Amino acid sequence: MQVPSPAPLATQRVLHVGLVALTLLVTLHLASCAHPAPATAPAPAPASPPTAAAPAPAPTPAPKPRRWADEILYFVVVDRFADGDAGNNASVDVSAQGTFHGGDLKGLRQQLDELSSLGVTALWITPVVKNIDGFVTGAGFPDWGYHGYWADDFHALDSRFGSEEDLRALVEACHQRGIRVLLDVVYNHPGYNSRYLTKPETKGWLRSEDKGTCGQDDLTSCVSGLPDFKTEQPEVAKYLLDAQIAWAKRSGVDGFRLDTVKHVDHDFWREHRRRTREEVSKDFFLLGEVWGGDAESLDPWFSGDEMDAGFDFGFQGNAIAFVLGRGRTIAFDRYLKSRAKVRQGYHLAHFLSSHDVPGALFQLEGDVARFRLAAVLQLTSSGIPTIYYGEEVARAGGDWPANRSDMPWGERGVKPGAGKKRDEALRKTYQKLTAIRRAHPALSRGTHQGLSTDGDLYVFLRHDAESGDVVMVAINRGEKPATVSLPWPAPWGATTAEDLLNGGRLEGPTLEFTVEPLAARILGKSG
Repeated sequence: MQVPSPAPLATQRVLHVGLVALTLLVTLHLASCAHPAPATAPAPAPASPPTAAAPAPAPTPAPKPRRWADEILYFVVVDRFADGDAGNNASVDVSAQGTFHGGDLKGLRQQLDELSSLGVTALWITPVVKNIDGFVTGAGFPDWGYHGYWADDFHALDSRFGSEEDLRALVEACHQRGIRVLLDVVYNHPGYNSRYLTKPETKGWLRSEDKGTCGQDDLTSCVSGLPDFKTEQPEVAKYLLDAQIAWAKRSGVDGFRLDTVKHVDHDFWREHRRRTREEVSKDFFLLGEVWGGDAESLDPWFSGDEMDAGFDFGFQGNAIAFVLGRGRTIAFDRYLKSRAKVRQGYHLAHFLSSHDVPGALFQLEGDVARFRLAAVLQLTSSGIPTIYYGEEVARAGGDWPANRSDMPWGERGVKPGAGKKRDEALRKTYQKLTAIRRAHPALSRGTHQGLSTDGDLYVFLRHDAESGDVVMVAINRGEKPATVSLPWPAPWGATTAEDLLNGGRLEGPTLEFTVEPLAARILGKSG
């Protein structure tokens, strides 16, 4: 639920991987887009009161959209992706883990071909509003607001990321490539020692640990020691909504990623939905972070139509456990099937890695073969697959803060990650998987049926009745080749198949094939 950083102590970052219905459990609520520990170093003196930005030209409209169920989302921490303007590199130190590294909006725009050639269709970027100028030391080292979640002025864009024109240019360049853009926004809190705590006109808007006014429940607690906005007060809610909706209107983004959703009440989110639809677009998309969310726990926000999608926090742990051989295959099949229980018209977004939890490749101890199987599962499952920047080229990541390391660019001279090793073979696999998913609606919105759920070979069928599309996925997590013989599924309507992932053709009175160790096959109907 939070993009900032997980708690600094190991005991505050415990990830439990179970056998069935495996979900990530973090013993200390990862700070909502914030940092785990309270600030111990002074932030800068309060600046002038927040001021509204000048009107900007209307942005270029997005191209005719696809269904959000069919999108492939790519998540970028702006500061760690690409540096396009050295002139805005204030307080940059690429050798330190908690500092700004220089990535900016211009750099991201310059590298959009990296995204479009990968096959992604939507981009989620971390917050770009002005963050506190100082750092905090609760994690044991100087930690700055490079991630964007420690706001100091909701009406100004942080100059370390660029200008408003850079943001508009990024959105327009994405739209030209058919890529939608989600802007990350935070309503629950500002940054540590933010100006909002000291300005006479706003200091009454917040609960804080210094004042001893933090509560014990989700709505009044000060997550990770961050000041908590009293969003239940109309004046506070209006200020925050006015500021963020203005960003949407000026930049032309297609939706928001909503941080720390359960720490703000439902009345706020209903008003938020009403205003974004009326003032921005009736199709403005809202993807919310409810920590630990799944189809059931997200439903209170879906039933009230407060957002369109939410993150499925269980997918990472379940997928990792499966490819590691933990638990029975049939149990994992039941988990995938259970994801279809999401309310009709709403979506789950599933990830293998994120800025708040240790990445999948790290948890797999660098085993790229097993990570590749997890990627196959992600790109062939229903929901909105969310790729975390660099995992497609085997960015090692790690536990926080290593899970926010620089994007690897290999031999390309793109800072801050120039020279960092990348796995181009893995990227080619991702390109194949995204191309297959985009060509086959059964993978994004079809029904799920397990066909072979014993042992290490897992075979399942995806079928979209609307389009008639049918796809079969076979994954062998074992160390030996596995062979399966099945009757041709009724929806297939044929006795031939094409291997979409590896090439080749299958035919015969029965469907019989072998899957090599730690490998996968994706079968589609021959044309």
